[in-house]
Amino acid sequence: MTPRTPVTTPAGAPDTADTDDADSTDGTVSTDGTGTVAEATTFVGLTLDRHVHASDRAVNLARDVLSGLAANPRELPPKWFYDATGGMLFDEITRLPEYYSTRRERAILDDHASDIAAACPADTLVELGSGTSEKTRLLLDALRAAGGLRTFVAFDVDESTLAQAGRSLIAAYPNLAVHAVVGDFEQHLSHLPSGGRRLIAFLGGTIGNMRPAKRGEFLRALREQCGSTDALLLGTDLVKDPDRLVAAYDDGAGVTAAFNRNILTVINRELGADFNIRGFAHVAQWNAADSWIEMRLRAVRDQRVTIDSLALAVDFQRGDDLLTEISAKFTRGGITAELADAGWAVAQQWTDPESDFAVTLATPSTAPTAAPI
Repeated sequence: MTPRTPVTTPAGAPDTADTDDADSTDGTVSTDGTGTVAEATTFVGLTLDRHVHASDRAVNLARDVLSGLAANPRELPPKWFYDATGGMLFDEITRLPEYYSTRRERAILDDHASDIAAACPADTLVELGSGTSEKTRLLLDALRAAGGLRTFVAFDVDESTLAQAGRSLIAAYPNLAVHAVVGDFEQHLSHLPSGGRRLIAFLGGTIGNMRPAKRGEFLRALREQCGSTDALLLGTDLVKDPDRLVAAYDDGAGVTAAFNRNILTVINRELGADFNIRGFAHVAQWNAADSWIEMRLRAVRDQRVTIDSLALAVDFQRGDDLLTEISAKFTRGGITAELADAGWAVAQQWTDPESDFAVTLATPSTAPTAAPI
């Protein structure tokens, strides 16, 4: 499952942060060096940079749906699960007995946050895909106790969640500078604030939603952004009994099935499509050859789907699949090898007692070779 932040801003909504408490003190617009206009807004104690706007959402969704439905096999990026309903469903998934990964990762951070802070006493914590930053507080507490923490950088695609989480963190950590960056970590890594000693956290197993080539590209691009004193903290789900893996993505209560179908609801609402939501069954299966779980929507009857915004009609035959997510599972040795290929060396690695999940601390080992994302 991809624990990305819900994208709750509807297409066409104003692309400004929630400023109901009127604590905005400054707003600027500048170029980011690539010709793209980037906005920066400063609230009391919170700086917010925008590299993704509400208008981008409609364009990106249309592009992804058009290319995904034209592909063979058909697929859609999992980030489109996450409207407000998708976010609530995923939150419910994390509490299901079958879905172990969130609990396991938190247990590792509970046990080893102080070890992480001792190994990398960073003055800046960066979190990619930060969301509400709830687990991150374990790292913030440990880094603050180590004495050097000054700044937290929250990087995610949903501006409203970042702004709310940022103000909550400022209330809890009055001496902490919070810098929120609204962006897509597959496109905007070059906009991460630099300077100081940074610990960059990429948690939740989100890297497993990328295919191997994309993972390598991402890790190399991240290495490009890092100095010799920076470090990466990576959360990864580990290979285990396939029955347990499938159960985690096909729970008995049907919550994951509703979450999977929600991608069709998003397309119906935002692109004027007429997918019959109940015309597709939720399928989760283990792909042993690629070592990942696949989530699919399978047509239960012949049907034609029209998408008004794209002037497109798509025919589905009974049994046709639409791939909505992959979630790769790793071995500890495989994690080390993939990191090494991208210029990272494993400094320490921790697992829960059941070896369900791993959290890996890595440091730069070789000169970066990739162009920045």
